[in-house]
Amino acid sequence: MKVTVQPSRLGGTLLVPASKSVMQRACAAALLAKGDTLLGNPGTSADDEAALAVIAAMGATVRKQEDHILIGSSGLQIERPLTVDCGESGLSIRMFTPIAACSSQPVTMTGKGSLVNRPMDFFDKVLPSLGVVVCTTEGKLPIGIQGPLRPGNLRIDGSLSSQFLTGLLFAYAAAGAQDVSIYVEGLVSKPYIDLTLSVMRSFGLSCPENKNYQEFYFNPATVAGGNDNSPRTFWVEADWSSASFLLVAGVLAGPLHLRGLDLGSCQSDRAILRALDAAEVAYAVEAKGIVVHPATPRAFYFDATECPDLFPPLVALAAYAKGETILVGANRLLHKESNRAQTLMQEFAKMGVAILHDEDRLIVKGTGSVQGAAVAACGDHRIAMALAVAALAASGSTEISGAEAIKKSYPSFFADLSSLGASVSLPNFN
Repeated sequence: MKVTVQPSRLGGTLLVPASKSVMQRACAAALLAKGDTLLGNPGTSADDEAALAVIAAMGATVRKQEDHILIGSSGLQIERPLTVDCGESGLSIRMFTPIAACSSQPVTMTGKGSLVNRPMDFFDKVLPSLGVVVCTTEGKLPIGIQGPLRPGNLRIDGSLSSQFLTGLLFAYAAAGAQDVSIYVEGLVSKPYIDLTLSVMRSFGLSCPENKNYQEFYFNPATVAGGNDNSPRTFWVEADWSSASFLLVAGVLAGPLHLRGLDLGSCQSDRAILRALDAAEVAYAVEAKGIVVHPATPRAFYFDATECPDLFPPLVALAAYAKGETILVGANRLLHKESNRAQTLMQEFAKMGVAILHDEDRLIVKGTGSVQGAAVAACGDHRIAMALAVAALAASGSTEISGAEAIKKSYPSFFADLSSLGASVSLPNFN
């Protein structure tokens, strides 16, 4: 699907959509915490739908209402051999695989798209030590598992993704872990673990003690003894990852007023505000949201190791800054929906923006201007959005092929841009 974006001026107010990082964790927690859960402000992305389908396959009931979702659960219920499809969601496959391993039934975890090429040999190395039989396909999907998982002291490498640890924390809670620790070396994206622990607490799940992100200890004196099955309500907060593209759009073509963001959120992409500060652009935090004003960004330095999803919007921002912008943490971009460093270099080059990949850094050689061009999303939702944002202030129109990739995280992205005044062709994505 192709979308054409013309140079545009934006204005108005927008409620930022729900966070898929929070939504998917809430789905896992609602499955494991017995009783009924009302999810307010639920997400509607493809990854959110995948998580809902997974928990339904594992025993939960899911009823969608107009503005909320009702989830009923008696805990993990897998009573026969099962195949679970996680769609293209990296978080879902890494989070629900250890949870499914708590069952004694054989389970096959599958996915589609770019997910089938992502490395999953972590499970080959770790789950057998917990009593789980594991069979991957040369370290990739599909993954066959059969438990039950028996929590024990465990040492893992956290340098590839924090999502594997998230899955183990949920699984240990589901399996009733006590007086055991998960030791982690080189953990990346620590804020996402803060988010996991926050959601676990909100649902009354047994939550470990976080000892400087190096040890997660399930203390028998403090772990929860199970919830009382009483109904609970959980509000899915707005998404800082989606907001990062909108904030950059406001800088390039605004002003914009964004509502719904929690400044105290555990989401790692809240760091976009620090990046805007580094670029010396103007925004104002007000009682009802954040207002971002149009400005010419300065070349800047930013370490995105803990928030790698910020690379695409920050490349769009840096393209309009004269001079070299240095973004650190590029090694985190290899196993995304695309090889994101390579894709950013390739597609922004078509728009006249040179980007160098130097070890763990991307160096954006901004000239202060961007050319409209025919570009491709390459199956990556964040690439599609970054190209669209950059196109708002480009010289000439930009045609983005594969633009339907946005459905993975932000299905209404182009419609929202259009509502704010952007000149965007809007094909039917259904």
